[in-house]
Amino acid sequence: MTPIQTTKMSNFRWVICGLLFLATTVNYMDRQVLSLTWKDFIAPEFHWTDGDYGFITGMFSLFYAVANLFAGKFIDWMGTKKGYLIAIFVWSVGACLHAGCGWVAMEWQGYSSVAELGQLTGDAAVAIATISVWLFLSCRLILAVGEAGNFPAAIKATAEYFPKKDRAFSTSIFNSGASVGALAAPATIPLLARAWGWEMAFIIIGALGFVWMGLWTWLYDKPRLSKRVNQAELNYIEQDNDLADVQDRNAVKEEKTIPFWQCFTFKQTYSFLVGKFMTDGVWWFFLFWAPAYFSDQYGYTSDSAMGIALIFTLYLIVTVLSIGGGYLPKYFVEKRGMNPYLGRMRAMFIFACFPVLGLLAQPLGVYSAWWPAILIGLLGAGHQAWSANLFSTVGDMFPKSTIGTLVGLGTMAGGFGSMTINYGSGIFFDWAKAQGSAFTFFGFEGKPAAYMVVFCICAVAYLIGWFIMKALVPKYKPVIAD
Repeated sequence: MTPIQTTKMSNFRWVICGLLFLATTVNYMDRQVLSLTWKDFIAPEFHWTDGDYGFITGMFSLFYAVANLFAGKFIDWMGTKKGYLIAIFVWSVGACLHAGCGWVAMEWQGYSSVAELGQLTGDAAVAIATISVWLFLSCRLILAVGEAGNFPAAIKATAEYFPKKDRAFSTSIFNSGASVGALAAPATIPLLARAWGWEMAFIIIGALGFVWMGLWTWLYDKPRLSKRVNQAELNYIEQDNDLADVQDRNAVKEEKTIPFWQCFTFKQTYSFLVGKFMTDGVWWFFLFWAPAYFSDQYGYTSDSAMGIALIFTLYLIVTVLSIGGGYLPKYFVEKRGMNPYLGRMRAMFIFACFPVLGLLAQPLGVYSAWWPAILIGLLGAGHQAWSANLFSTVGDMFPKSTIGTLVGLGTMAGGFGSMTINYGSGIFFDWAKAQGSAFTFFGFEGKPAAYMVVFCICAVAYLIGWFIMKALVPKYKPVIAD
């Protein structure tokens, strides 16, 4: 029998959720510095093409994917506290190192100033473009290795601090840090780049991670060990495990961990992998290419008032609407009596319909750039709501001790999907631009036609992913460690 509570329940779990939100915000700001500076600041200096940028973003996604193969297991091995600290330290160092790429390229080629690089032509310009791409790629490798630890650690912390019925909502809150980071980035990064140079934008944003490390070291402990979590809150957190009657915190036993290779024997694993592979690349495509899209198609540079307003509006829509993504499955579970998995899948089908609006972004864009900004914002809100619930299916199906591993595998699959769409888009955009009117699609020619093709792919990816997931795991079936 659950003991009668005589003290008010503490709410420290929401402080932890706030820290996860801040880490995810910093994570996405670090990731977006390049997308907001490459077209208007870095490309003129280093003579980059869309293909060069697509190669960098595609390889970043590949590095990220491979790192996630190990990141989840690393987090499970190191523990949430130490693992998260190491991850954010590595990615913050990688973010700051981008600032030195121009100086290294200048020294490598023997020029007296970075400003000279933008004046080069012919073979000299090709050489500096090649060298700079590989320098940036090296920094993106370090960034990717560190950032791979963010979601496995955050999902693991959520599973430690929240019961199943609250995980989608708490995940949607910290996951909204992605859209908040994407929202804050266009309002700050181009202005920093214009005022102090693109190098300082990387340094200032990258340094935020070191501040977060101090907060995490001070505040985080597992619920049973935290002095800020009282017994009433501990009972609430552990309600799913029939641990609410446990008065001695040290009496709780750790769950068995499912061996890494054994994870691949369950259909639940493949369901999660498919969901991530089919949809993560859509979010990353718009994160990496939206500033260039508005610059290419409408002439609004990332540091112009209109360019900032468009990107800000896009991610404001994402931020405001995506937080509600955790409410819908909670309604299905608590009001309609569904089990968590069924309620989550019902909600995910609804969210999978949002991206279909992306089909209208390019056609309506001929009237105003505001239309694609709004419609891509709605698509992004659907993605974030989908993503929060997709992550929570891992906690529904697998023991807490294996969550980091599964999230790492899923994020790896998402990284491969992102590599495919970003690298492919860069090559496709250069090709379509060269073809001009010879390449048409839905009434568009050249590069606009290429954007329309990619938007169509993004629009249907979620529904395809949902149907495959449902076919693999039609009913709730948790995995039990032997």
